[in-house]
Amino acid sequence: MREIVLLTEKRYLSPKIKNTYIKNILLEDKLLEKALKSQGVESKRLAWENYTTLQNNQHILFRTPWNYFEKLNKFKSFLEENKAKTTFINSYDQVLWNLDKVYLLELNKQGINIPETVFLKRGSEESLKKICDEKNWVEVVVKPSVSAAGWETYHLRKESFSGFEEKFQLLLQNQNMLIQAYQKKITSFGEISLMMIGGEYSHAVIKKAKRGEFRVQDDYGGTVEMYMAGIKEINFAKTVMKKLNFCPLYARVDVILDNQNTLALSELELIEPEMWFRKNPNSVEKLAVEIKKRYF
Repeated sequence: MREIVLLTEKRYLSPKIKNTYIKNILLEDKLLEKALKSQGVESKRLAWENYTTLQNNQHILFRTPWNYFEKLNKFKSFLEENKAKTTFINSYDQVLWNLDKVYLLELNKQGINIPETVFLKRGSEESLKKICDEKNWVEVVVKPSVSAAGWETYHLRKESFSGFEEKFQLLLQNQNMLIQAYQKKITSFGEISLMMIGGEYSHAVIKKAKRGEFRVQDDYGGTVEMYMAGIKEINFAKTVMKKLNFCPLYARVDVILDNQNTLALSELELIEPEMWFRKNPNSVEKLAVEIKKRYF
Protein backbone atom coordinates (compact mmCIF):
# COMPACT_ATOMS: atom_id res chain seq x y z
CA MET A 1 0.00 0.00 0.00
CA ARG A 2 1.18 3.50 -0.82
CA GLU A 3 1.27 5.23 2.55
CA ILE A 4 3.14 8.15 4.04
CA VAL A 5 3.55 8.94 7.72
CA LEU A 6 3.09 12.64 8.45
CA LEU A 7 5.43 13.13 11.37
CA THR A 8 4.37 15.42 14.19
CA GLU A 9 4.82 15.46 17.97
CA LYS A 10 2.61 14.27 20.82
CA ARG A 11 1.05 17.62 21.68
CA TYR A 12 -0.18 18.06 18.09
CA LEU A 13 -1.42 14.52 17.52
CA SER A 14 -4.86 14.68 19.19
CA PRO A 15 -4.93 18.03 20.97
CA LYS A 16 -7.84 18.71 23.32
CA ILE A 17 -7.26 22.46 23.29
CA LYS A 18 -7.27 23.93 19.79
CA ASN A 19 -6.08 27.52 19.59
CA THR A 20 -5.40 29.25 16.26
CA TYR A 21 -1.84 27.88 16.21
CA ILE A 22 -3.02 24.28 16.66
CA LYS A 23 -5.87 24.72 14.20
CA ASN A 24 -3.42 25.84 11.52
CA ILE A 25 -1.28 22.75 12.08
CA LEU A 26 -4.28 20.44 11.79
CA LEU A 27 -5.61 22.33 8.75
CA GLU A 28 -2.34 22.10 6.85
CA ASP A 29 -1.99 18.38 7.54
CA LYS A 30 -5.57 17.89 6.37
CA LEU A 31 -4.82 19.80 3.17
CA LEU A 32 -1.78 17.59 2.60
CA GLU A 33 -3.68 14.39 3.34
CA LYS A 34 -6.31 15.37 0.78
CA ALA A 35 -3.71 16.29 -1.84
CA LEU A 36 -1.84 13.01 -1.35
CA LYS A 37 -5.05 11.03 -1.60
CA SER A 38 -5.79 12.69 -4.94
CA GLN A 39 -2.47 11.21 -6.10
CA GLY A 40 -3.40 7.75 -4.83
CA VAL A 41 -1.22 7.97 -1.71
CA GLU A 42 -2.69 7.33 1.75
CA SER A 43 -1.30 9.05 4.82
CA LYS A 44 -1.53 9.02 8.60
CA ARG A 45 -0.23 11.28 11.36
CA LEU A 46 2.21 9.94 13.95
CA ALA A 47 4.12 11.53 16.82
CA TRP A 48 7.87 10.99 16.44
CA GLU A 49 8.18 10.21 20.17
CA ASN A 50 6.15 7.05 19.41
CA TYR A 51 8.54 5.95 16.70
CA THR A 52 8.64 2.32 17.86
CA THR A 53 5.33 1.90 16.03
CA LEU A 54 6.94 2.66 12.67
CA GLN A 55 6.90 -0.22 10.22
CA ASN A 56 9.43 -1.32 7.64
CA ASN A 57 9.32 0.40 4.25
CA GLN A 58 7.15 3.31 5.40
CA HIS A 59 7.81 6.77 3.99
CA ILE A 60 8.27 9.51 6.59
CA LEU A 61 7.38 13.11 5.82
CA PHE A 62 8.67 15.48 8.50
CA ARG A 63 5.83 17.89 9.22
CA THR A 64 5.64 19.35 12.73
CA PRO A 65 8.06 17.57 15.10
CA TRP A 66 8.95 21.02 16.35
CA ASN A 67 10.20 19.96 19.80
CA TYR A 68 13.13 17.92 18.46
CA PHE A 69 15.74 20.39 19.74
CA GLU A 70 14.41 19.97 23.29
CA LYS A 71 14.95 16.20 23.07
CA LEU A 72 17.89 16.15 20.72
CA ASN A 73 19.46 12.86 21.82
CA LYS A 74 16.14 11.05 21.55
CA PHE A 75 15.50 12.63 18.15
CA LYS A 76 18.91 11.53 16.91
CA SER A 77 18.11 8.01 18.15
CA PHE A 78 14.86 8.16 16.20
CA LEU A 79 16.79 9.12 13.06
CA GLU A 80 19.44 6.47 13.55
CA GLU A 81 17.04 3.62 14.32
CA ASN A 82 14.73 4.32 11.39
CA LYS A 83 17.03 5.51 8.59
CA ALA A 84 17.53 1.99 7.22
CA LYS A 85 14.06 0.50 7.59
CA THR A 86 12.06 3.55 6.40
CA THR A 87 12.44 6.25 3.76
CA PHE A 88 12.89 9.78 5.06
CA ILE A 89 11.47 12.64 3.02
CA ASN A 90 13.81 14.57 3.35
CA SER A 91 16.87 12.29 3.61
CA TYR A 92 18.75 11.26 6.76
CA ASP A 93 21.97 13.02 5.66
CA GLN A 94 20.05 16.17 4.86
CA VAL A 95 18.24 16.21 8.22
CA LEU A 96 21.44 15.59 10.17
CA TRP A 97 23.28 18.35 8.29
CA ASN A 98 20.46 20.83 8.82
CA LEU A 99 20.10 20.21 12.57
CA ASP A 100 22.97 22.53 13.47
CA LYS A 101 23.04 26.10 12.17
CA VAL A 102 26.78 25.82 11.65
CA TYR A 103 25.63 25.01 8.10
CA LEU A 104 25.35 28.79 7.65
CA LEU A 105 29.13 29.08 7.84
CA GLU A 106 29.54 26.22 5.35
CA LEU A 107 27.25 27.96 2.88
CA ASN A 108 29.01 31.27 3.48
CA LYS A 109 32.30 29.65 2.41
CA GLN A 110 30.52 28.76 -0.85
CA GLY A 111 29.60 32.37 -1.50
CA ILE A 112 26.20 32.68 0.20
CA ASN A 113 25.81 35.95 2.08
CA ILE A 114 24.85 35.53 5.75
CA PRO A 115 24.88 37.86 8.77
CA GLU A 116 28.35 38.11 10.32
CA THR A 117 28.53 35.03 12.56
CA VAL A 118 30.85 33.46 15.12
CA PHE A 119 30.31 29.78 15.95
CA LEU A 120 31.42 28.43 19.34
CA LYS A 121 31.61 24.77 20.26
CA ARG A 122 30.05 23.55 23.49
CA GLY A 123 32.45 23.72 26.40
CA SER A 124 34.74 26.36 24.93
CA GLU A 125 35.74 29.17 27.27
CA GLU A 126 35.27 32.15 25.01
CA SER A 127 34.07 35.48 26.37
CA LEU A 128 31.04 37.07 24.74
CA LYS A 129 32.31 40.58 25.47
CA LYS A 130 35.79 39.81 24.15
CA ILE A 131 34.45 38.42 20.88
CA CYS A 132 32.13 41.39 20.38
CA ASP A 133 34.95 43.84 21.17
CA GLU A 134 37.27 42.13 18.67
CA LYS A 135 34.53 42.25 16.01
CA ASN A 136 33.60 45.81 16.96
CA TRP A 137 29.99 44.67 17.38
CA VAL A 138 27.76 46.92 19.47
CA GLU A 139 24.54 44.95 18.96
CA VAL A 140 24.26 41.18 18.59
CA VAL A 141 21.95 38.18 18.63
CA VAL A 142 23.03 35.17 20.68
CA LYS A 143 21.41 31.74 20.25
CA PRO A 144 22.12 28.00 20.36
CA SER A 145 23.13 26.60 16.99
CA VAL A 146 20.55 23.84 17.47
CA SER A 147 17.23 25.54 18.19
CA ALA A 148 13.91 26.59 16.73
CA ALA A 149 11.16 29.16 17.26
CA GLY A 150 13.45 31.67 18.95
CA TRP A 151 14.37 29.32 21.81
CA GLU A 152 17.10 30.78 24.05
CA THR A 153 17.61 33.59 21.52
CA TYR A 154 18.71 36.97 22.90
CA HIS A 155 19.15 40.45 21.44
CA LEU A 156 21.90 42.30 23.29
CA ARG A 157 23.42 45.76 23.14
CA LYS A 158 26.97 46.65 24.13
CA GLU A 159 26.00 47.85 27.60
CA SER A 160 24.49 44.41 28.31
CA PHE A 161 27.41 42.23 27.21
CA SER A 162 29.13 42.04 30.61
CA GLY A 163 25.89 41.46 32.50
CA PHE A 164 24.92 38.61 30.16
CA GLU A 165 28.29 36.87 30.41
CA GLU A 166 27.28 34.46 33.19
CA LYS A 167 24.14 33.37 31.33
CA PHE A 168 26.16 33.01 28.12
CA GLN A 169 28.70 30.74 29.81
CA LEU A 170 25.91 28.54 31.17
CA LEU A 171 24.47 28.19 27.69
CA LEU A 172 27.90 27.46 26.22
CA GLN A 173 28.50 24.66 28.71
CA ASN A 174 25.52 22.76 27.33
CA GLN A 175 25.37 23.51 23.60
CA ASN A 176 27.08 24.99 20.58
CA MET A 177 26.33 28.70 20.29
CA LEU A 178 26.15 31.37 17.60
CA ILE A 179 26.88 35.05 18.00
CA GLN A 180 25.66 37.20 15.13
CA ALA A 181 25.86 40.89 14.36
CA TYR A 182 22.34 42.24 14.78
CA GLN A 183 20.62 43.01 11.47
CA LYS A 184 18.45 46.10 11.98
CA LYS A 185 16.22 45.53 8.96
CA ILE A 186 14.62 42.54 10.69
CA THR A 187 12.47 44.93 12.71
CA SER A 188 11.76 47.51 10.01
CA PHE A 189 11.36 45.15 7.02
CA GLY A 190 10.96 41.60 8.32
CA GLU A 191 12.04 38.16 7.12
CA ILE A 192 10.97 36.61 3.82
CA SER A 193 10.31 32.87 3.68
CA LEU A 194 10.51 31.36 0.19
CA MET A 195 8.97 27.90 -0.17
CA MET A 196 10.77 25.59 -2.58
CA ILE A 197 9.15 22.38 -3.88
CA GLY A 198 10.98 20.02 -6.20
CA GLY A 199 13.80 22.56 -6.40
CA GLU A 200 11.49 25.26 -7.78
CA TYR A 201 10.04 28.34 -6.15
CA SER A 202 6.43 27.90 -5.04
CA HIS A 203 5.34 30.91 -2.96
CA ALA A 204 6.52 33.25 -0.24
CA VAL A 205 5.42 34.95 2.95
CA ILE A 206 6.88 37.81 4.94
CA LYS A 207 7.11 37.58 8.72
CA LYS A 208 7.20 40.72 10.80
CA ALA A 209 7.95 41.16 14.48
CA LYS A 210 5.54 42.98 16.74
CA ARG A 211 6.54 46.39 18.07
CA GLY A 212 9.35 46.14 20.61
CA GLU A 213 10.27 42.57 19.60
CA PHE A 214 12.97 41.27 17.23
CA ARG A 215 11.79 37.67 16.84
CA VAL A 216 9.34 37.29 13.97
CA GLN A 217 7.78 33.98 15.07
CA ASP A 218 4.10 34.01 15.95
CA ASP A 219 5.10 32.59 19.35
CA TYR A 220 6.26 36.14 20.10
CA GLY A 221 3.39 38.02 18.47
CA GLY A 222 4.81 38.09 14.95
CA THR A 223 2.57 38.32 11.90
CA VAL A 224 2.64 36.54 8.54
CA GLU A 225 1.43 37.86 5.18
CA MET A 226 1.66 36.65 1.60
CA TYR A 227 4.64 38.15 -0.21
CA MET A 228 5.27 38.59 -3.93
CA ALA A 229 8.91 37.59 -4.17
CA GLY A 230 11.00 39.39 -6.78
CA ILE A 231 13.37 37.76 -9.25
CA LYS A 232 16.42 38.65 -7.11
CA GLU A 233 14.94 36.96 -4.05
CA ILE A 234 13.88 33.87 -6.01
CA ASN A 235 17.29 33.57 -7.67
CA PHE A 236 18.98 33.96 -4.29
CA ALA A 237 16.92 31.06 -2.93
CA LYS A 238 17.70 28.93 -5.99
CA THR A 239 21.42 29.68 -5.61
CA VAL A 240 21.31 28.52 -2.00
CA MET A 241 19.64 25.27 -3.05
CA LYS A 242 22.26 24.64 -5.74
CA LYS A 243 25.02 24.71 -3.11
CA LEU A 244 23.62 21.65 -1.33
CA ASN A 245 24.96 18.13 -1.66
CA PHE A 246 21.43 16.72 -1.78
CA CYS A 247 18.19 17.52 -3.60
CA PRO A 248 15.50 18.44 -1.06
CA LEU A 249 11.99 17.64 -2.16
CA TYR A 250 10.75 20.55 -0.09
CA ALA A 251 12.55 23.36 1.70
CA ARG A 252 12.16 26.87 3.03
CA VAL A 253 14.73 29.57 2.45
CA ASP A 254 14.53 32.41 4.99
CA VAL A 255 16.00 35.66 3.73
CA ILE A 256 16.57 39.09 5.27
CA LEU A 257 18.17 42.37 4.26
CA ASP A 258 21.47 42.77 6.10
CA ASN A 259 22.93 46.01 7.45
CA GLN A 260 24.28 46.79 3.97
CA ASN A 261 20.76 46.35 2.55
CA THR A 262 21.87 43.17 0.76
CA LEU A 263 19.99 39.88 0.65
CA ALA A 264 21.28 37.46 3.27
CA LEU A 265 20.36 33.93 4.31
CA SER A 266 19.05 33.87 7.87
CA GLU A 267 18.05 30.19 7.95
CA LEU A 268 17.59 27.25 5.61
CA GLU A 269 14.82 24.91 6.77
CA LEU A 270 15.30 21.40 5.38
CA ILE A 271 13.81 19.25 8.13
CA GLU A 272 10.29 20.29 9.12
CA PRO A 273 9.62 23.75 7.69
CA GLU A 274 6.29 25.41 8.11
CA MET A 275 5.16 25.87 4.50
CA TRP A 276 2.00 27.97 4.87
CA PHE A 277 -0.01 25.78 2.49
CA ARG A 278 -3.13 27.62 3.67
CA LYS A 279 -1.76 30.78 2.04
CA ASN A 280 -1.36 29.07 -1.33
CA PRO A 281 -3.49 25.93 -1.82
CA ASN A 282 -1.74 25.11 -5.11
CA SER A 283 1.50 24.53 -3.22
CA VAL A 284 0.22 21.47 -1.37
CA GLU A 285 -0.85 19.96 -4.69
CA LYS A 286 2.67 20.57 -6.03
CA LEU A 287 4.17 18.77 -3.04
CA ALA A 288 1.86 15.79 -3.42
CA VAL A 289 2.71 15.50 -7.12
CA GLU A 290 6.45 15.68 -6.39
CA ILE A 291 6.16 13.04 -3.66
CA LYS A 292 4.38 10.63 -6.01
CA LYS A 293 6.86 11.34 -8.81
CA ARG A 294 9.95 10.79 -6.65
CA TYR A 295 8.85 7.97 -4.33
CA PHE A 296 5.98 6.10 -5.94
